[in-house]
Amino acid sequence: MLSIFKGLAGLPQFSLVLCAASLLAAQQQEAPSPNSVVKSNVNEVLVPAVVRDGQGNAVGNLTKENFQILDNGKPQVISGFTVIERATEPPNPIAAASNSASPSGSSNEAPPHPAAQRFVVFLFDDLNLSTTDLSLAQKSVSKLLDASLPASDTVAVLTTSGTNSGLTRDRAKLQQTILNIKPTNIYRHNSKDCPNIDYYNADLILNKRDEMALQAAIEDTISCAGLPRDPGAATTAKLMVEQAAGQALAMGQKTYRTDLEFIRLVISKMGSLPGERMLVLISPGFLTPSGEAMELASQILDMAARGNVIINAIDARGLYTTNLGASERSAGSPLASIVEDQHRPVSMTADEGVMADLADGSGGTYFHGHNDLEAGLTRLSEMPRYVYLLTFSVAKPNGTYHQLKVKVNQAGLTVQARRGYVALRFESGK
Repeated sequence: MLSIFKGLAGLPQFSLVLCAASLLAAQQQEAPSPNSVVKSNVNEVLVPAVVRDGQGNAVGNLTKENFQILDNGKPQVISGFTVIERATEPPNPIAAASNSASPSGSSNEAPPHPAAQRFVVFLFDDLNLSTTDLSLAQKSVSKLLDASLPASDTVAVLTTSGTNSGLTRDRAKLQQTILNIKPTNIYRHNSKDCPNIDYYNADLILNKRDEMALQAAIEDTISCAGLPRDPGAATTAKLMVEQAAGQALAMGQKTYRTDLEFIRLVISKMGSLPGERMLVLISPGFLTPSGEAMELASQILDMAARGNVIINAIDARGLYTTNLGASERSAGSPLASIVEDQHRPVSMTADEGVMADLADGSGGTYFHGHNDLEAGLTRLSEMPRYVYLLTFSVAKPNGTYHQLKVKVNQAGLTVQARRGYVALRFESGK
C-alpha cells in the first residue's frame, strides 16, 4: 500500500508509506477486525468519550442513560451508543497500589481482554520543534522503542515535512529514521527579524485590530530599524509592521494547514489498518486561531472516530517558562516590553490548544508540563481499556463551531471527550 501525495500545503512532494510486511498485508485480507471503521450519516456527530474512576481506571460498565451531551448548552438525544473494548491497558500505578492493599480490587475491574494487533505511528512535528526539544524527543522515543514498546507492535516514524520509515517491526530501521530527523525551517519565524512579528502578534494586529499590539510593534520597529525620531518615522514603521505581519500571518497559516492536513492524511490511512491504531503527536504545539483551523481539526476528529484511531499528544517543550530572557526582550519602548510580557504566556498556552483538543476528542491523552518526556511517552503508548462512542444528529448544519460538553450521572467519575465540532453541510473528510 504505497501512496504518494504531491504538493500538500505548499510543501515539496510528500511520501507517506503506511505499509506493513507481507504477513501484515495478508492479515488485512482476513475477517474484519473488531476495531473496524465506524460508519455514520452526514449530519451525525461522533463523540468518543473515556470515563475514569478515582484511581484513573477506564470504566466500561456505563449505559447510554448514564450520559448527557450538551451542544452549545442544549441537551441532545443520543442516537448511537457503542462501547469499544481494547486490549488490557498496562496497570495504572495508583490503581496497582490500591489493588495490592485490597484483594478484591476495583469494582470496575474486568477479566483481561486478549491482546490485539497494534499499530503505533510516532509523528514528529519537525516544522515547529526546536533543535533542543527535537533532540530530547528523539532520545525519549528511541528509549521507548528499546525498552517499553512491545516487540509485537507495528510502528512507523513520520515527520510533518515528509520523513517516513514505513510501518515496520524492524527496530533498527525505526531507530535510524529517528536519528535522521532534523528541524525544518521552511515556515519558521525568525525572532531576530526587524520588525519582529510572529504569528500570534500578526493575528492580533491584522485580524483582531489590537491597537496596543500595533503601537508596540511600531515603537519596537523604530528602535530596531534605527529610524530617526521624527513625525515620518511612525508612518514608515507602521508600513514595515503591516508588511511583516502579513508575511507572518501567511506563514502561520501554512504551518497549521500543513500540520493538520498531514495529520488528517495519516489518520485516513490508519483507519484501514487491521487492529488497534494509535497516533502519537510529538510537538511544541502551534497556533490555530482561525475558523479554517477549527474546521480541519473537526474533520480530523470525525475521521479518527470513524476509523477508531486514538490520538495521543506530548508537549515536547516540557516544563517551560513564560518569562522572557534578556536576549529575547526587545530594545524598544516600555510599551513594547509591557505587551511582550502580556502576550508571551497567552501565546505559549494557546499553542497547546490543538494538541489537547485532538487528544481529548479522540479518547487519547495529552501529556504536558513535565520534563520527563520518556515517562510521558511511556504513558502515551498505553490505550484506554474502554472508549464510549456516542452519536447525535445535527438538525441544521450551518458551518459554525459548536461547543460540546459530555456529562455522566454517577459521582466520582471524570469524563474526557470531544470539546467541539464544526457543523458542516457535508460529510467531513470528503
